[in-house]
Amino acid sequence: MAVTMRRYLLEREGGGVECYLRYGSGDRRPWRMGFGRYGTDELRWYRVFSLWPRPAAKLPRRGLVVMSRRFPTSADLAELTSDLVVVEVGWIASDGSDPKDPVYEIAMTEGALTGFLSWLESMPPGGTTWQP
Repeated sequence: MAVTMRRYLLEREGGGVECYLRYGSGDRRPWRMGFGRYGTDELRWYRVFSLWPRPAAKLPRRGLVVMSRRFPTSADLAELTSDLVVVEVGWIASDGSDPKDPVYEIAMTEGALTGFLSWLESMPPGGTTWQP
């Protein structure tokens, strides 16, 4: 009941998407089911099966780069469904170079990915005025 109420509270304000998150890349770590909320400066990711009120991960928008896109591998399909798309993300280095290794992998539906890419590409220049 408490998990359902928490999810309702996270979803009621909009700007969110169901997605899976995995730290790093490859088959080393498990996928975590969650819910991402878009803000001006970051994507805040919350675990579905948790009562913790704070996000489990914060993905700052500035410098965030989608490094690759793929369909789930056979190993991924043990935890994910085949209708999801996996993107590897990282951040641009301080010298402006592209990231070498992904920091996270995010799995979401094609429609959710379109929204994520739109959010990422529509970042306003300069400072921010709105916070979720």
